[in-house]
Amino acid sequence: MASKFIYSNREHRFIIKEWLDGKKILGLKRFQDSLSIEDVDGILDEALKMSREIVAPTNDDGDTIGAKFKDGKVTVPPSFHRAFKFIQENGWGSSNSDVDGEGILPEILNEAVREYIIAANPSISPYVGLCGGVASVIKEFGSAEQIALYTPKMFEGVWEGTMCLTEPGGGSDVGDMTTKAYPTDNPLVYKVKGTKSFITGGDHDLTENIIHLVLARADGAAAGTKGLSLFIVPKVWVKEDGILGESNDVSTVGIEHKLGLKGSSTAVLSFGEEGQCRGILLGSPPDEKGVGQGIAQMFKMINGSRLDTGHSALAVATVAYNNAVHYAKERIQGRPIHNPKGSRVPIIQHEDVRRMLLTQKATLEAMRAMIFKGYYYLDLIQFGDDPADISAAKRSIEVITPLIKAYCSDQGWLMITEAIQVFAGYGFTEEYPVARQARDVKIYSIWEGTNFIQSMDLVGRKWSMDKGSVFKDWLMEMATFVQTNQHHKTFAREFEVLGKALLAYQELMGTVLGYFKENIRLVPLYSTRILRITAELYGGYLLMQQALVAQDKLDQGNADDEFYAGKLCSAKFYILNIVPDVAATVRIIKEADTSAIDIPVEAF
Repeated sequence: MASKFIYSNREHRFIIKEWLDGKKILGLKRFQDSLSIEDVDGILDEALKMSREIVAPTNDDGDTIGAKFKDGKVTVPPSFHRAFKFIQENGWGSSNSDVDGEGILPEILNEAVREYIIAANPSISPYVGLCGGVASVIKEFGSAEQIALYTPKMFEGVWEGTMCLTEPGGGSDVGDMTTKAYPTDNPLVYKVKGTKSFITGGDHDLTENIIHLVLARADGAAAGTKGLSLFIVPKVWVKEDGILGESNDVSTVGIEHKLGLKGSSTAVLSFGEEGQCRGILLGSPPDEKGVGQGIAQMFKMINGSRLDTGHSALAVATVAYNNAVHYAKERIQGRPIHNPKGSRVPIIQHEDVRRMLLTQKATLEAMRAMIFKGYYYLDLIQFGDDPADISAAKRSIEVITPLIKAYCSDQGWLMITEAIQVFAGYGFTEEYPVARQARDVKIYSIWEGTNFIQSMDLVGRKWSMDKGSVFKDWLMEMATFVQTNQHHKTFAREFEVLGKALLAYQELMGTVLGYFKENIRLVPLYSTRILRITAELYGGYLLMQQALVAQDKLDQGNADDEFYAGKLCSAKFYILNIVPDVAATVRIIKEADTSAIDIPVEAF
């Protein structure tokens, strides 16, 4: 098999038990009677075992067999059925999305489980995640009757869910969508008509029903995004008693032929070709000004999905890194540059290979740190007992969501290119796993709003939230950390570099705010680079937090010395080799070069 699932849970044990305050999360009222910090190792071990033995064997089928479209129906590989059922029935899947469900895991644990599933087979994970994600939206915004009718079987994984936003030719222009919803004699039921494209999990044979959440404009509602509403549109109509009825006039036009994630069906769906597609309004109808609730409801799922998208890129890239390390330790080629007459050595002994591997290791650890910081905040927001903790977590998650989605999905792709380079010619073949990882990971920079959209969200919204106080407080958190540790006996050099990067970034903000007034086109020209360096700054900050923990463990003579030594090297490498990009990029942005704007279209 080309796929080779190599994974460890040591990093997650460090994050939950040693770095983040996992005891605090597990001690919240929601979990204190069912979980403790002593349970973490066992849960992670069982989840990793399940992913290795049940999910990973399906990965090749996802890539070679893939999702198939025939006679208007979509099928997935037979092996997917067993894995999907096992995940759902054993509590590793959608049930954990039910905030009121019995025995659910906090996000810092649940997302570690999810990371193993994604890494084992990234094509199967969307089917698992969509059930719970869509059900959560219905649970938050639906009526008691809607919640009772739809969500139990979705949280169980018996019914699937999808989010139907994009339309052919529409792309990210959500406000221009043409799907319409026409009222009927029942004020909650509308006739839906339109076409949606790029719908993940839009059709398949894993579940007996698929509950689509369709963003559409009620007849007579306002133009643009403000006029949109969200409708529950079952593939198969659900009767009032919960029994499945007739087909609901939802047809699959086709599925996309994709670069990667071939086992995950991405469908084009047509609603109401025969004029019989019924949608149930979620929430209230458009108000007297024609303003609907659809966008606000949609973002309940979208914001969580943005964290999950960055996390998916991390999982796929980590498999590539782990395989590259394994290969580099076994592949014998070349002699040491300092001993040219010596014996041939494993390529992991060569300096540039070590640079490529440490680039991956350090960057992936920075990504995982910011991702799990995000899930830690989500736990406080969803389950926190202290209003101050909840408020602070809400402010922080606003800032880091675009970083997690965009930086991690961009770097996932770049880190896999490094893994391919370690394999050299073998990395370019499908007999080795990293080629597939490259094909699978690329979509994440496009999903849930392209990374340019994330960058404009950062610069255009997050910088100015609450009159700028949210972002100011976020920067102050880093500044206080640097100031507190600037004379650290081991890391003074690293804190000096991090401090200089922070000062350069603060200077940049003044420059870019000037661009808003003087030449607004410079803002989108540089926004993706601004997001990248924002994430690099934050990643360096988080890795230095982890380095302090690791140094304390080493000072105590901890038995796991190699792991902690690795954490120190990751932090030092990231700070000294990647964080200096912040100041360098600030200089470029301040130059305000407009060549990309000025060049005539015909000159490209």
